[in-house]
Amino acid sequence: MPWVFVLIWSTGFIVARYAMPHAPPLSFLALRYALSVLCFGAWLAVLRPAWPARSEWLHLSVSGVLMHAGYLGGVWAAVKHGIGAGTVALLVGLQPVLTAVWLSMRASHGDARAVSARQWLGLVLGLGGLALVVWRKLGAGEVTPLNVALALFALLSITVGTLYQKAHVRVADVRMANLVQLLAAFAATLPLALLETEPITWHPELIGALAWSVLALTLGGSSLLYLLIQRGAATQVTSLLYLVPPCTALLAWLLFGEAFTGTMLLGMAMTVTGVALVVR
Repeated sequence: MPWVFVLIWSTGFIVARYAMPHAPPLSFLALRYALSVLCFGAWLAVLRPAWPARSEWLHLSVSGVLMHAGYLGGVWAAVKHGIGAGTVALLVGLQPVLTAVWLSMRASHGDARAVSARQWLGLVLGLGGLALVVWRKLGAGEVTPLNVALALFALLSITVGTLYQKAHVRVADVRMANLVQLLAAFAATLPLALLETEPITWHPELIGALAWSVLALTLGGSSLLYLLIQRGAATQVTSLLYLVPPCTALLAWLLFGEAFTGTMLLGMAMTVTGVALVVR
């Protein structure tokens, strides 16, 4: 399941490359959330699983706004404002380290289990491998205070959302939980999307990107992320995101012929080794 999640999650930047020229970021995401809600609703109407307890709705909504609206909105808006895919991947790829630092601070006060020395070694090794993979792409986009701020906002959103869900969301049917999270993300994104003035152009690339975003990234990837957070430690789950930029680079090489060098291959090997040390 973790490897399937990494492969699906890595296609997010590929989808952005197809969709970005044809739609503003928040309008695309609002459409993605709305269609995902309809798909989950039809699925649940047939299966009729139990709804989460009312007390869980608030926690699911908060985690949904952070992990869907905040994270994806920040990443897509940063790319739209000119930052390179490699740069935003590197910034968001700092999440495992940020998570480990937070857990270590809590452990020092006796509120959580400390991150082990082996896991810290894996995190540092993974970060070094990540840098080797994406450093060639750092100059691909114009870096501005605005797009860096948007990327850091996405980083904070996915990190806080993961920790919040792990701490406050009880085990529930993943389809029901995703439905509540997506409803909250749609409610947070739609008002901002209505402020965008760029029109949506219904190009085949946009339709294909939207279909993949709904069926694979949201229904598949987000559901797997929810299950992984419920079943694993926060440090272990977030360390998997180290694998996303290297995997994205490999997909871009296969699909678009982008450069894939021996240095990048070495970085991928370092990243995989680092993740193995964390989740061992």
